[in-house]
Amino acid sequence: MLRVLFVGDVYGKPGRRVLASHLPTIRSQFHFVIVNGENAAGGFGLNRESFDAITRAGADCVTLGNHAWHHKEVFSLLDDRRVVRPVNLPIGTPGSGFQTFDVKGDSGALERITVVNALGRVFMEATHNPFLTMDELLSRDDLGSVFLDFHAEATSEKAAMGQYLAGRVAGVVGTHTHVATADTRLLRGGTAFQTDAGFTGPMDSVIGADPEGPILRFTTEMHSRFTVKDGPAELNGVIMHIEDGRAEFVERYHHEERA
Repeated sequence: MLRVLFVGDVYGKPGRRVLASHLPTIRSQFHFVIVNGENAAGGFGLNRESFDAITRAGADCVTLGNHAWHHKEVFSLLDDRRVVRPVNLPIGTPGSGFQTFDVKGDSGALERITVVNALGRVFMEATHNPFLTMDELLSRDDLGSVFLDFHAEATSEKAAMGQYLAGRVAGVVGTHTHVATADTRLLRGGTAFQTDAGFTGPMDSVIGADPEGPILRFTTEMHSRFTVKDGPAELNGVIMHIEDGRAEFVERYHHEERA
């Protein structure tokens, strides 16, 4: 059995800070840790500094999302097999949309897990169909247990993906909205599911940003610059116990820094 922790979107310096301070204290409880680093560099994208901070904290794999190309440094990071960009991008896009790892589990034997990152299409920029892309990927027979980080806006699309892949993958957990949902459960066939893992970043914020910028935009309909909110941060994630391609246990994980 593999005990797996998935950590939701790390947002800016506060997210990196809470990850660096807390993940090492619980890292020994897990065989494998996946972290979404989509917003780790100043709230947008991934750069070398943020990638190094995430992996030093204990991440075995870093997934991305719709801000994957925000920093030019990401192109050199994509050579590292620990970085997984969205799978449903055009052929020829740098990097890989999935990576397979052999991990030593409870028994001491190596167990295979494949981490996939996919983008939704509802209220998002156009990409290839993520449902059909997953069908194509799952036709392979060398993946082992499959976990999907589904980076999507609409809860309906994420719920549909969970049901579509139920019994075919070990886990489907959503990212992107930065708000943890209360629907953590095992779907039929042993698929761990949560619509959104929530984010790892500043608590007193608007999904990571200082409230002043979003409030100004909503009240005036004028463009305003968003900045990362400072202050105490929270870490949100999902714990899964996976064996032979199926999840046997799933629960939400939440930690808050003290002010």
